[in-house]
Amino acid sequence: MQVTETLSEGLKRGFTVTVPAAGIESKRTARLKEVGQTMKLPGFRPGKVPMSILQQRYGEAVQGEVMEQVVSEATRGLLDERGLRPAMQPKVDVVSGGEPDSKDDLKFTVEFEVLPEITIPDLSTLSLERLKAEVNAETVDKALQEIASRQREFEKIEEDRPAANGDVVVVDFVGKVDGTAFEGGSADDVNVELGGAGFIPGFAEQIEGMKAGDEKMITVTFPADYGAEHLAGKEATFDIKVKELKRPIDAKIDDDLAKKLGFEGLEQVRELITKQVTQEYDQLSRLRLKRELLDKLAEKTDFQAPPGMVESEFEQIWNRIEEDRKAGRLDVEDKEKDDDTLRADYRRIADRRVKLGLLLAEIGRANTITVTPDEMMQAVRAEAMRYPGQEQAVFEFFSKNPQAADGLRGPIFENKVIDYIVELAKVDDKTVTPEELAEMPEADV
Repeated sequence: MQVTETLSEGLKRGFTVTVPAAGIESKRTARLKEVGQTMKLPGFRPGKVPMSILQQRYGEAVQGEVMEQVVSEATRGLLDERGLRPAMQPKVDVVSGGEPDSKDDLKFTVEFEVLPEITIPDLSTLSLERLKAEVNAETVDKALQEIASRQREFEKIEEDRPAANGDVVVVDFVGKVDGTAFEGGSADDVNVELGGAGFIPGFAEQIEGMKAGDEKMITVTFPADYGAEHLAGKEATFDIKVKELKRPIDAKIDDDLAKKLGFEGLEQVRELITKQVTQEYDQLSRLRLKRELLDKLAEKTDFQAPPGMVESEFEQIWNRIEEDRKAGRLDVEDKEKDDDTLRADYRRIADRRVKLGLLLAEIGRANTITVTPDEMMQAVRAEAMRYPGQEQAVFEFFSKNPQAADGLRGPIFENKVIDYIVELAKVDDKTVTPEELAEMPEADV
């Protein structure tokens, strides 16, 4: 194999590789003989099919297989021999010698970007602040109030009066867009709580003041980010018929409520709420700590990010921005920027993400941090639990799609590296209020 360097500019590398035709022919012949050992053809015993027939029937397929193998082996040998680590999949173009009947040497070009030299900073010099919040009685009481609210019962309002804020109105309705009823827009005996949430903005408000037996047509506009795309942002009418009014009866927060929920007593419910809220606070605390850590590591990334990786990351970010823009979900701050400014901002974010990803990967590689098969299995199992009844299909999907599996592996690896760095860094704990803990600072990643 002959290798000629054609490009060495920054992180970009390019080579022309020539592989002797004799070696390729030898591999092609050997592969055709392998095929002939199992080929069944009338008039010939297995392994005795003439090479000319094998070539006629399988020559093209075998040529493609051999060419792929030769190019792959040659490229891998080139990288190993020169100690190069490509940032992304190398781009390969065959120049000559790739045809099935060609007697010429194979000549192809390979271009790629190499990973930059990354110096791992002294992680023990990092100073971090871990925010912690205690679960107070007020938080637990508020959660109990919400639980009790969901367990409310309702009694019919017998008096003949208009529906008021706080009432529950039982209605039948038929929804229409452009005068035509739409799928899912009609229902009977629906409870609408006036002043409550869960309906299209303006729906419950226009029912207020109606009495049992009243009928009315109301007009509302679906939010731009409504879940059903065919209705998002559209104006619709609803024919409303009020059947009765009800008032909610608040459930008492006592042991009877706890037993209704399947617990021994109220104290057990309070303990469970405290445990769950503590877990939420711990997750927020970790997220805040991770953001601070990444910000400090970003200051130490003094290497160039491979342009191709940055461009790929930027394209993913920009696609999401375009989707948010179409759905009306774009941040107010971003809405005020022109495209050039917005692109520049998110390209900077893409550059930061790539650099941090490379630094974390290098820290993990240098310290032999890996994702174990058991950790991957737990991640796949957790993903499968999101799709009841389709668990086996989920397992098969990840077993057959390495790229999808990498999507699960990446976050696990990153979290293990983060944990490793936190163990080395100097971390001071600081007690804050739950509100202060929840005030998440803006971050690029």
